[in-house]
Amino acid sequence: MIVKHLKSVEKKRIEMEGSDGVSVQKPITSADGTPSYSFRVFTIAAGGTTPYHTHGWEHLNYIIKGRGALVDADGTEYPVEQGDFAMVLPEEKHCYKNTADDGDLVMICAVPKENE
Repeated sequence: MIVKHLKSVEKKRIEMEGSDGVSVQKPITSADGTPSYSFRVFTIAAGGTTPYHTHGWEHLNYIIKGRGALVDADGTEYPVEQGDFAMVLPEEKHCYKNTADDGDLVMICAVPKENE
């Protein structure tokens, strides 16, 4: 068994085209021996966004804190807030953005361990 507190996990800023104000922590990964899924925690600063992107695997999200939007390829915004779950299927173009004027949007992102 493994137990980690998020405060003990290094936070790294994401430097990627289209990304603004985003950092990631990886509390459970293949390095910990997870057999299937890895957990990542993304923090998006007020007004920040992840890049529009696609990938060949699903990911499952849980909003820990804040509010924002999950945006699809057509630009349709699906509001999200603390306590919401979201699923993005393989090859669905998407991004997350923090729509709050203040405060972070913080979410768990579970992905197959091969795609952490």
